[in-house]
Amino acid sequence: MSFASLNPNLQTNLAALGHTTPTPIQSKVIPLMLRGRDILGAAQTGTGKTAAFALPILQMMGEGNESEIAKPQALILVPTRELATQMTKAIRAYALGSNLRILNVFGGVNIDKQIASLTKGVDILIATPGRLIELNKQGHIPLSKIKYLVMDEADTIMDMGFIREIEQIIDMLPPVRQTVLFSATMTGSVKRLSEQILKKPLLVEIDNLKAADMTIRQIVHPVEAERKSELLSYLIGSNNYPQVLVFTRTKAIADEVSAYLKESGLECLTIHGDKKHGARDRALRDFREGKVRILVATDIAARGLDIEGLDVVINYDIPHIASDYIHRIGRTGRAGNEGTAITLLSSVESLSWKKIETMLGKKVVIEAVKGFEPPITDALGKTRGKSMSKEAEKKGKTAGAFGNKRKREPVQPKFIGKRGPRVAREEPVGKKPSPKKSGGRGR
Repeated sequence: MSFASLNPNLQTNLAALGHTTPTPIQSKVIPLMLRGRDILGAAQTGTGKTAAFALPILQMMGEGNESEIAKPQALILVPTRELATQMTKAIRAYALGSNLRILNVFGGVNIDKQIASLTKGVDILIATPGRLIELNKQGHIPLSKIKYLVMDEADTIMDMGFIREIEQIIDMLPPVRQTVLFSATMTGSVKRLSEQILKKPLLVEIDNLKAADMTIRQIVHPVEAERKSELLSYLIGSNNYPQVLVFTRTKAIADEVSAYLKESGLECLTIHGDKKHGARDRALRDFREGKVRILVATDIAARGLDIEGLDVVINYDIPHIASDYIHRIGRTGRAGNEGTAITLLSSVESLSWKKIETMLGKKVVIEAVKGFEPPITDALGKTRGKSMSKEAEKKGKTAGAFGNKRKREPVQPKFIGKRGPRVAREEPVGKKPSPKKSGGRGR
């Protein structure tokens, strides 16, 4: 498809933003949403997801009515305030020239200012679950008029423990609505949620791993754990990177790394969950504008942040969850541009790294940096007191032998629910099929 199916105002705004050709996720999702279908999407940030669901919603909502106080018709749930802020900016750019009011609400900031904005009316609301429920209970956000519900980064929302809040929000919404759920990983909790909130959905999948391989050069530098900060400083200084985003597993490590870099003469900023909202916003703004070239962050910045022109991401350590590695490196190499992802790997992280390579389906290039090579014994990793040769010669158990019966691998469900979502196929935008043929609800 092309953007020709959208109204002239949207086409003009997209052209001004330099968007002339839809991305794969946009080509698949936009026609289906315009047909009123529920969608289960498997795609990470950087694939053009925001436009994929925002453009058809803007098209279907029309121009809006400036003469009356609007009640929200579209609700977009996101896990973090950074993603809410970024998404609001993007959707406002798409909607420029219309009368639609697009607002966001999230915790960690003054609620009175948000209430004042809501009293003027809102058509499209981007919200984090906790603050949305708080404002709804106070009567500031009526949800009875919601026609479109989008859950973005659903796996992160579930990982952050918002399942009860999501269930409360679903109960507040009209049963007849169009629902779209996007997730980078299809975890068990995401599958269960999709069964609860989606009706006869179509499955849209984008191969995130393949896309990362095409645009991102991945490198591993083995190093002793206690020399990581020293190597990080050396890499940034010797390569003179114009911008680099450094990821750490914990807030404490992020602060330690930042302190070391500053002592080394490398100015940097830090963002993590303990930082106030204003400080996080200023740090991101200064990093985007090039006022500071190094940003140290926890995985709070791994999803949803779009930093234009970012060439280098460095994993100071391995993330807690293997799939978060894809989100981290996805901050570079965006929109088809090339990028570099560097991982500093100590021997104690070797098992976690193997899980990531299994997920990637390939071995990543290992390059020792001169002067920082780990000792040979360290590079081999821990063997729990057994020699490497004995480990390699370990005999396998005889299948079916007494006490050693081979366990069957759990059968992975082919579909979600009773029949599961059908894989989305290219469908023309013009015609609306009858509910019997398409499985739709005739909306």
